[in-house]
Amino acid sequence: MSKRAGANGIRVRLAMALLATGLGLWLSHSAWAQQQNLFSTRAVGGVMIDPQGMLVSATAADLEQLRQALNQWLGPVPKGLDEAAPTRRISLRRIEQTVRQCAEAGQELPDGLLYLGGLLRIEYVLVYPEKNDVVLVGPAEPWHTNARGAVVGRNSGKPVMLLDDLVVALRSAFNPQPTVISCSIDPTPEGIQRFVAASRKMRGVSSTQAARILESQLGPQLISITGVPEESHFARVMVSADYRMKRIGMNLEPAPVPGLPSFLHLVRSGKAMNMLPRWWLAPDYQPLVRAADGLAWHIRGGSVKAMAESDFLGDQGVKRGAGRPDPVAQRWAELLTERYDELAQADPAFGQLRNCMDLAVVGALLAKEGLLRRAGLELPVLLGRQPGYATIQLPAPRQAPSKTAMLRKRGGWLVAAGGVQINPWQIVEQTERGGVSDQIRDYTALEQTTHWWAN
Repeated sequence: MSKRAGANGIRVRLAMALLATGLGLWLSHSAWAQQQNLFSTRAVGGVMIDPQGMLVSATAADLEQLRQALNQWLGPVPKGLDEAAPTRRISLRRIEQTVRQCAEAGQELPDGLLYLGGLLRIEYVLVYPEKNDVVLVGPAEPWHTNARGAVVGRNSGKPVMLLDDLVVALRSAFNPQPTVISCSIDPTPEGIQRFVAASRKMRGVSSTQAARILESQLGPQLISITGVPEESHFARVMVSADYRMKRIGMNLEPAPVPGLPSFLHLVRSGKAMNMLPRWWLAPDYQPLVRAADGLAWHIRGGSVKAMAESDFLGDQGVKRGAGRPDPVAQRWAELLTERYDELAQADPAFGQLRNCMDLAVVGALLAKEGLLRRAGLELPVLLGRQPGYATIQLPAPRQAPSKTAMLRKRGGWLVAAGGVQINPWQIVEQTERGGVSDQIRDYTALEQTTHWWAN
């Protein structure tokens, strides 16, 4: 592809970068296909979406096709980014400048920028009023494609962060009416009514046939997204993680890490109180450390926790709080939380979700504390106030197929629901005073280079 690819070429390169997350994006990119001839119009990964917006699990062959194509597309990791760094510094001012210059010149964004220099986490946010800059600092690694078709750190195997997710997080935080970022996959009330009625007529029907009937009566579960554009890659990350969590819980596929039995297995050996377990994934952070001058912030302990909500169903398909927790659903949520770090490495959907949570916290921190203003820094292109960077628009996920599981011990049928909820505003409210070392706050490394990054 020509280096002077124009706006369409830049968007194509961004699309390709997003394909590398291994989340299986369904894209219409005939112009890219004509130029690159690497993929068909269906790009796949852990989860893909058909033209009607229905989630579909990718096959092993799909993942291998994605991996091979990405290996042909990805260039070598740029010099300087080809070694691991415990504290890679990313300048927002210089990223803004680079994106603007590439747009004006009709050039592609460099791979290193699309992958945010191989950042794995963001641990510090540093403000430099005298430099008109805000710098993000965290561990980083050179990247490669893993067996699932995801671009991950070469040493740790954890997914690297993406520029597109950072831009979506910033635009969400600086929206005039910011809100909680979330997704939810739930059956409809009408579907639940049909499901309840049909489940009473399953005597004498084989479990396989009964499952097909009940799933048909329940109908597709609907996907709702708030806080970020539903066509964004950020939204796709949330939906994919939620979908895969449910499949593991329902024993539709084995957990990719040891020590995490399905919820169905726990129910068979325990005493569940309801047949509609609802779990959601949420951020789990320690209070942020704020330097005395308010110009240095330490983001600590960022991880993800699973939580259980105890609902039960009435005959009219209305969810009502059960009033007390379901011990089995709660235990499964605790096990998922305990194994989340391993999941984030084994399955790119979970790793990318944690990355997106870090980026959402950064966006909320910049907005709430007025850190761009304190730095004298404007980011009109990244914030979408001037043209130059159009985030990737993916077909919005609309529906997920309903799946049921029979509990032979109790004669009931299990249906899982839930979602992801990211409230970065709550996280940035929890702060404590503390110090950030002079070594971390030192700007010298960036002064000695013209890149948008430094080690």
